[in-house]
Formats: sequence, structure tokens, C-alpha cells
Amino acid sequence: MLNIITIQGRLTKDPVLRYTQSNTPVASFTVAFERDVKNQDGTRKTDFIDCIAWRGAGEFVSKYFAKGDMIAVSGRLELRDWTDRDGNKRRSAEVNTSNIYFCGGKKDNAAGQSEDSAGPHFEDIDDSDGELPF
Repeated sequence: MLNIITIQGRLTKDPVLRYTQSNTPVASFTVAFERDVKNQDGTRKTDFIDCIAWRGAGEFVSKYFAKGDMIAVSGRLELRDWTDRDGNKRRSAEVNTSNIYFCGGKKDNAAGQSEDSAGPHFEDIDDSDGELPF
């Protein structure tokens, strides 16, 4: 069966990097994007999708991405059933990412200039060992 999801949008806040008890890195972050279709009042609804990235991908996203950055992720959609503190049954969905992509800079800053913060600038990368930094 096929379970693949790809979304592109902006990070709602900086990714949060944590470590499991076995010291495995995992980052969590939320991607916001507007729907293609407008509502009857002419506005577009914004969706917020929770994502997680494990191991090197988690370290990568927490190092090179920040609030407001445009990002594209693909992975599998996972549903989780859980019980809240009041005993109510809840269900949540998140994207367990397998691929993370840079998609450009932040929205225009206060000075009206485009700020390219989607990662390191190539002229700043030390490639003397022939390896990419990510």
C-alpha cells in the first residue's frame, strides 16, 4: 500500500531537537500552508501540519531551518491515538519525514529586501574535504 505525503510551506517556529533515551536525535516542527481554494468570503484557510525528523535529518533541519523559512518535506503520514489528561480519547496526525528540501528564503524583511536564510551560503562552506555540510 502507498502512504506518501509531500507538503511545502513555512515553519511556524524553530524546529525543536530532542534526544531519545537511547540518544537518537529527533526534531519536531510544524509546516503551515494555505489551501489552493478560497472560502466563500474570498480568504484561504491555512493548514498546520506537524512533522518529525529522525537522526541526521533531525539534526539537519534543526541546524539549517528556522521560523519563517520555506521548506518542503516528504514522508509518510502517521496517525496516533492517545488519551489526554482528562481521559478524552484523541487522535493526531504527523508526517514522519524521509526527505527535507530547501525552498528559498524568508518573506521580505522589514527593510523590504529578501532575506535568503535557507541554509549556509555556498561561499561560506569549507569544501576542502570534498564533502557537503549536510
